[in-house]
Amino acid sequence: MEDARELLTVTYARFNARDLEGVLKTLDADVDWPNGMEGGRVRGHDEVREYWTRQWGMMDPHVEPVGFRAEPDGRVAVTVKQRVCDLVDQTIEHVYRIEDGLIQSMEIREVGSE
Repeated sequence: MEDARELLTVTYARFNARDLEGVLKTLDADVDWPNGMEGGRVRGHDEVREYWTRQWGMMDPHVEPVGFRAEPDGRVAVTVKQRVCDLVDQTIEHVYRIEDGLIQSMEIREVGSE
């Protein structure tokens, strides 16, 4: 769990700093990622890069991890405070599957749902 916590803490810091290439280094080449802005999912570094570039051009999201929890299936749930351009300020969970030190997938869920 400590390795996952360290990986995710670095990933959030890079995301908030808009260090796109740094974030991509923490993601598997075939990562499966939610498109929280438009719906659906994106897959792989190129699609994630395009999605975040588009998102950051439209808004200024900041996501701060406030809690980490191991899921029974081995994934890691991160409770995050999410702020988007002073429009949205909410607490949600990001649930990650991590293998071989890289993020394989992420899903977004409301706090308290499973």
